[in-house]
Amino acid sequence: MKRKLVLTMLALQVGFCAWAQSVRPAIKPDANIEKQVKEQLSKMSLDDKVGQMCEITIDAITDFSKAKTGFALSPVQTDTVLGKYRVGSILNVPLSVAQTPKVWRTLISELNRKSMAVNGIPQVYGVDQIHGATYTMGATFFPQPIVQAASFNKNIPFRVAEVSAYESRACLIPWVYAPVMDLGRNPNWPRMWESFGEDDYVNSVMAVQAVKGYQGPDPNHIDMNHVAVSIKHFMAYGVPVTGKDRTPSMITERELKERYFEPFKHCVENGALTLMVNSASNNGVPFHANKKMLTDWLKDGLNWDGMIVTDWADINNLYTREHVAADKKHAIAMAINAGIDMSMDPYSVDFCTLLKQAVNEGLVPMSRIDDAVSRILRFKYRVGLFDKKTWDKPERIAKNYPEFASSKFAAEATRFAEEGEVLLKNEDGILPLKKDTRILVAGPNANTLRGLNGGWSYTWQGDKTDQLVGDKYNSIYKALANKFGAANVTLAEGVRYKAGSDWEAEDASDLEKAVAAAGNSDVIVACVGENSYCETPGNFNSLMLSENQRHLVKALAKTGKPIVLVLNGGRPRIINDIVPLSKAVVDVMLPGNYGGDALANLLAGDCNFSGKLPFTYPRTTSSLHTYDYKVSENQSTMAGNYNYDAKMDVQWPFGAGLSYTTFKYSNLRVNKTSFDVNDELTVSVDVTNSGQKAGKEAVLLYFSDVVASLVPDNRNMCGFDKIDLQPGETKTVTLKVPARSLAFVNSDMKWALEEGEFLFHCGNQQVKLNCTKTATWE
Repeated sequence: MKRKLVLTMLALQVGFCAWAQSVRPAIKPDANIEKQVKEQLSKMSLDDKVGQMCEITIDAITDFSKAKTGFALSPVQTDTVLGKYRVGSILNVPLSVAQTPKVWRTLISELNRKSMAVNGIPQVYGVDQIHGATYTMGATFFPQPIVQAASFNKNIPFRVAEVSAYESRACLIPWVYAPVMDLGRNPNWPRMWESFGEDDYVNSVMAVQAVKGYQGPDPNHIDMNHVAVSIKHFMAYGVPVTGKDRTPSMITERELKERYFEPFKHCVENGALTLMVNSASNNGVPFHANKKMLTDWLKDGLNWDGMIVTDWADINNLYTREHVAADKKHAIAMAINAGIDMSMDPYSVDFCTLLKQAVNEGLVPMSRIDDAVSRILRFKYRVGLFDKKTWDKPERIAKNYPEFASSKFAAEATRFAEEGEVLLKNEDGILPLKKDTRILVAGPNANTLRGLNGGWSYTWQGDKTDQLVGDKYNSIYKALANKFGAANVTLAEGVRYKAGSDWEAEDASDLEKAVAAAGNSDVIVACVGENSYCETPGNFNSLMLSENQRHLVKALAKTGKPIVLVLNGGRPRIINDIVPLSKAVVDVMLPGNYGGDALANLLAGDCNFSGKLPFTYPRTTSSLHTYDYKVSENQSTMAGNYNYDAKMDVQWPFGAGLSYTTFKYSNLRVNKTSFDVNDELTVSVDVTNSGQKAGKEAVLLYFSDVVASLVPDNRNMCGFDKIDLQPGETKTVTLKVPARSLAFVNSDMKWALEEGEFLFHCGNQQVKLNCTKTATWE
């Protein structure tokens, strides 16, 4: 019996490997690089190899005794980490705060010189850069990814990534931990703002554009204006059951394949060089120990020769938190055998010692070590690190980046924020405001850059933003004062965020002062939302907007002055009790250093709103929906005695967003009335600016599978584009939709495009098509 089982498993393994080899390589191999990798690997000892597989934080080699005068390496610790243990990668920001480009260049150049002197292998330095070169003083900060998604402009994530890469490489930083493509489908999750929203199609499109912007046209040869990416976090990280960061998810394998794997698959197929893994577990299996996902689905299934890195200390978590390993050595063996190539340890070099022991004890085969190290070396060759010109003589390299922090980049950051800020309500046409309007600016987000940027901004939590930037950028209050005149704009926050590590702590002692100040205004701009946070510290216990802030809005409403409610935060907060009190509602989310200027331009009507929500905004804490819900989730009262009511009830739906003009959709058509799996459908629709102002419109295309063997989704997005229209102008938007993209994963874990009726939706238009034949594939 055992022999039959072993033979069967071997047959399956051989069959899978043969199938994997038939898949076109995700990244076409470069023969010269492969030769260099092979030659380098042949010269390496086991100590060299396990060192390459270890990544240590910069804190472990920092001389903190000199921190008051600036950053400096500790000679003893550096010699130990790089010399004795031959660690191949360093990460994070020195002294936990953004550094100047000069400090970055000096640091990375010195680390590479030391590493090359040990074994001829350069360091690869990695940094979290989510919305610009955000750990560098003076760099251009763009809107966070959730705002980029709200633009529904594919060019924006590409350009943000391209500029971020340029300014990162100006610091000699070759590797960024971005983009994030965790689907933001649970608004309790504190990292929702790092994603491109709740939809897998939008995440796929935007993340692929970001990968191309960061890495450039050739993943085998990353030039000095580009950087390598680490797409993250593989996968289903954004949907923990509790909503708390780094806690378990419970997603079926079918849904993983159909929805959560898709953005990663598309990015890998478009050349992403590295990938970072989900810190948590799914259905009881930690992703850092999940060979099926890391090796079978990702490496073999996509024929991908890239490199997998852990997240922060996540191999340690296999025994300290997840309890699937007895100790660190067995946790390391488990993770490496599952497919991990590099461990972000991040403080201790005992990973190197323990992995070497695991190899010598037969817990990890040498073939797995050689495979992992080959992937790391290949990565370093692709980024050009073996060429000293990419990091040596940093003062010479600095001259190659004349546009660093340029006015051109600042103008782009402003425009991108304008396209991503979303108008959700505009009762009685209160917006745009006239230039002589007297404005009271209130609320805790009125006069802070920290709130506009969020986390990953100068520091991990973004908590030092205001003190670091001073008056260089404009808060919402300062931007409005510049736009409407200082004499017309008054600041009286009423509620402030308290200084310190508790991002939720508020001071409401000045609430009555704000109410009193309202008497001299024509309109109140109430800026509410969240203070900055990042990762686990952003966990909270209530999705409701704070009681202080809601009380402030209610008190201001009693003055009778119209309220423009500005929402500024990383995730939707429940505000159903104050929305009716507001004449207008604008969700700016986290628009970056230039987000206040963008809002002022929009409120004044100098430019037009065009953003749309990339997530569903919930109305209540107990009804958290996504737009692609199963059709059986939205039901009205059932006939008979059973009072069955499961109607969808949201504050604003996915794709909501108003403009100062109106758009008319007409003549939705498809080039075929019937199709099969091999067809590509061409969908066209005419869009007319039927209003009086010029405007941009995000055209969103959805489809619905009317009847399926599994309960179908309400609808799914399959295309989008953004167009600019003058009053009275009509444009035809044409989108290509491969028929295969209308498929779902069936109960047999196969992709299935089933015979039957499909509906395409765009604006208020709908058209019916028929699939003539069922097709299934792996």
